Amino acid sequence: MRTILLWMARNRTLRERLPRLRFVRQAVRRFMPGEDPDSAFAAAAPLAEAGQGILFTRLGENLTELAEADEVAAHYRSILEQAATLGRPIDLSVKPTQVGLDIDAEACFAHLDDLATRIEAAGSWLWLDMEGAPYVDPTLDLYERLKAQHRNVGICLQAYLRRTPADLHRLLPIAPAVRLVKGAYDEPATIAYRTRPEVDAAYQALALMLAEAARTDEAQQRGARCALGTHDSGLVERIATFTEAAAIPRDRLEVHMLFGIRAAELRRLAADGFPAFTLVAYGNYWYPWYMRRLAERPANVLFALRQLLP
Repeated sequence: MRTILLWMARNRTLRERLPRLRFVRQAVRRFMPGEDPDSAFAAAAPLAEAGQGILFTRLGENLTELAEADEVAAHYRSILEQAATLGRPIDLSVKPTQVGLDIDAEACFAHLDDLATRIEAAGSWLWLDMEGAPYVDPTLDLYERLKAQHRNVGICLQAYLRRTPADLHRLLPIAPAVRLVKGAYDEPATIAYRTRPEVDAAYQALALMLAEAARTDEAQQRGARCALGTHDSGLVERIATFTEAAAIPRDRLEVHMLFGIRAAELRRLAADGFPAFTLVAYGNYWYPWYMRRLAERPANVLFALRQLLP
């Protein structure tokens, strides 16, 4: 099922046709509140009022024109201005190819550098999302350049890639803020773990390294964060068991979940002392992102199908 869903995410014909179908659009509504920023803000308002952290991401990737990247950067600047209406800062999660990495790496860095400057002034954070395996090195390079100038920048790392422990060791000296995810691209077994037990074991080991790196107040002041980007609350609890045994405070383990998925479980974890964040995605380029979310866990497919029932 995972292989089929990831193939569907890449298929150009399906990408053009399926989003037009009413039942597909209906199913995706529980994963994202809408395609426009107003929908995202409306969904974020009660979450922010309840004390959750909020991340916004406008869906899109692999742009082919620099003018498109300029428009995306301008859009995010407007989002930062509008964020004042929520009464608390909004973090942004941006794919580098969405701001021109495929076209002009320096223009991409300039956009991210400008956003990081504005975000730092607003007291929020800029997160670099991680894309497929060919983009890992360019994204790490961008992150290191940004981190040298800005404290409030984070990066996403994917536990299923065999290289990720080395990548994390590379970043540890700069006190990284890392959102750790399992991974949602169709990577070959030569570079990625393919079974759930393998991925979970890799995730747990990496999370413990991150928690150790972010345990001290000094590390936190330098910008270190350990964010568990997963809906697998059992895995979060197992990680917490180990970190508590190592005397690492629970508030060093953030939990980041997507809007509309396991919202009650995220509230429970927040009540148990984990800093809770919701990632609110929006935009009209949602099809490949949505198919990768379905491919992450079979339960997501059942969840989506249930949204079609009365």
